[in-house]
Amino acid sequence: MKARQANRPPARRHALRAVVALGLMGALAAPVAWAQQKYPDKPIRLVVGYSAGGGVDAVARLLGVRLSAVLGQQVLVENRTGATGLIAADLVAKAPPDGYTLMMGDSALLIAKLLQPKMGIDPLTSFKPVAGAFISPLMIVTGNDFPAKTPAELVTLLKAHPARYSFATSGVGTVQHLGFEMLKQSTGTFVVHVPYRGAAQIVPDVIGGQVPIGVVSATAAMAQAKAGKLRALALMNTAKLEGAEGVAPLADALPGFDVAPRIFVLAPAGTPNEIVQKLSAAVKKVLDTPEAGAAAAAQGTLRAYATPAQLGKDMADETARWKRIIAEQHIVAEGN
Repeated sequence: MKARQANRPPARRHALRAVVALGLMGALAAPVAWAQQKYPDKPIRLVVGYSAGGGVDAVARLLGVRLSAVLGQQVLVENRTGATGLIAADLVAKAPPDGYTLMMGDSALLIAKLLQPKMGIDPLTSFKPVAGAFISPLMIVTGNDFPAKTPAELVTLLKAHPARYSFATSGVGTVQHLGFEMLKQSTGTFVVHVPYRGAAQIVPDVIGGQVPIGVVSATAAMAQAKAGKLRALALMNTAKLEGAEGVAPLADALPGFDVAPRIFVLAPAGTPNEIVQKLSAAVKKVLDTPEAGAAAAAQGTLRAYATPAQLGKDMADETARWKRIIAEQHIVAEGN
């Protein structure tokens, strides 16, 4: 037998080896393919880096309960707070890439890497984009006696009085902060930043006159604006928001200006494309329903589905935009 095998032509021996190798590869790949085909067959974790009751947590729960119905398995929201979402991000990035541990991320994750370059994960390489889900409109609010009433008047006023006014946001490096820095950069104005530790006190302080300008989520401001306690001066994005139809976008004065925190679903890098596509299709199916639209609006968010490819591009583009603003406006993280 060995002699006959030794006398076989080299080409034939190579062909036999190739057949054996392919057979082994097929045997190894079969369980993986089968696992992907029957995915999901157990509950899925949707990790959120913020405490329960916050904006990202609220839309994660909105999405999770509806994804459970579409996927036929429970999607359980898990809060892992700390380090402005980075603890949750690190957990998900290091989880097995099998589609059973996902993250509900937001624009803060992209900014964190720019202000904390030594952090151990990179939003653009440590994860696989699954789906864009929502945007959270931001609003510029002022007291009722503030001299400007429109976006154009605001720009004119800030140009005429450098450093006279200040603006409050929920912290250094937030989208609220960088969005207003973009306004400053676009108009060549100087306005003093007053970072708060969270957004809860900003609206009361604007109403009370402790700070003239606030940048907050639209939902945090609209009830007080409708009650006549403050002025909803401008939306920072161009999408129409139910309940804020009378609020002009900043783009009226600054064409093309469009800033809003993005909320999206990520999986660990290396997650198979078949699983990512199945999850993305499920997110789209949920977001396409009128019920999801109404539930999102009640949370002050807008549906903004994006495919994995589009989300990856959006994340890269947004990162580049914030990188430019951080450099041009000389922004550094608190404590640095």
